[in-house]
Amino acid sequence: MAKILSSVACNLDVHILSASIPLLEESQVDAIEWSFDTLFNIWHTPGWFARLLTAFSKEERLIGHGVFFSLLSGKWSKEQYQWLSQLKQLSAEFHFDHITEHFGFMTGQSFHQGAPMCVPYSPATLAIGRDRLARIQEACSCPVGLENLAFAASLEQVKQQGEFLERLIEPVNGFIILDLHNLFCQMHNFFMDFEQLLSSYPLERVREIHISGGSWEKSGKQSERIIRRDTHDQAVPPEVFHLLEKTIPVCPNLKYVVLEQLGIALKTQESKAAFYQNFVQMKQIVEDNNQTIANSSENPFIPPSITLPETFVENQELYAQQRELSEILETSSSYEETNRLLKASSLAHTAWNIESWDPAMIETAIHIARKWKK
Repeated sequence: MAKILSSVACNLDVHILSASIPLLEESQVDAIEWSFDTLFNIWHTPGWFARLLTAFSKEERLIGHGVFFSLLSGKWSKEQYQWLSQLKQLSAEFHFDHITEHFGFMTGQSFHQGAPMCVPYSPATLAIGRDRLARIQEACSCPVGLENLAFAASLEQVKQQGEFLERLIEPVNGFIILDLHNLFCQMHNFFMDFEQLLSSYPLERVREIHISGGSWEKSGKQSERIIRRDTHDQAVPPEVFHLLEKTIPVCPNLKYVVLEQLGIALKTQESKAAFYQNFVQMKQIVEDNNQTIANSSENPFIPPSITLPETFVENQELYAQQRELSEILETSSSYEETNRLLKASSLAHTAWNIESWDPAMIETAIHIARKWKK
């Protein structure tokens, strides 16, 4: 029986490290997930941090998580080329058990600074995503996967995401990070049943689970609604631990369960204590399942041999639409102006299906895009 590993998202952030040190000193952390591209603007990894990563790497318990690649951007960019080059260098220095990225594209001028957003589920976006994921796999020479996205503009996007992810990862024999707080957001925001939502994902493809906290935001357009946001700035709510208990037994190839929280939310002793207790509670759930579930990990998600074409898959129409959407979300002065501009944009009456977008979620998209605007 393969053991499920209780893991922590531990990056070069003083507050995250400070909160994680007691768990590391007590040998409670089985594995580390490192958001490696948050260091790409730092010329040298500090020696002490490199030694921490090396220790887990040697035990094959270091996993890498990308944030800024922007997998589904319509146009190939120099930033993506640099990202892959740096990943290749890191993969020569550290042994990653797998590498993952986010589903979607990033808003922002370069598409590598901003907030992740959904794209239409279409042959064009599928071709781009498959091309990019294969190039990530070529750079890291290990299994690769994608994480489900919390934000969705419509119920249609929520229902399609599991199938979309499955088709994206097929050519590389990839896997899924199932972020349970992201599902919790969608359950609340779109009034969905958890079992219904969970069944839309290929659970045999789940190799990693994320848990985290978030925040509530009152809708300005629909005063009776409160939107759940995946802000990673609070402790894990009890509902997400309950989802974890329900999800582990139905994921036969699960290997890692990871606790995430932003460093800016771990500045006080109270928040650090809550983080510690969250990890202990998560680990207890994992250990209970390790004792009772025969997790065979039959699929190690070893990628097949793929010959990549020299030319990158691109779609100029999609690229132009993404730029227009980003511009609208980041610069319009109100929800009313955003809605008017969307209806007059090149996204109208296309596969984006903006006509079905939820008003409260358009409002949320505005807040997300402006928060992460660089």
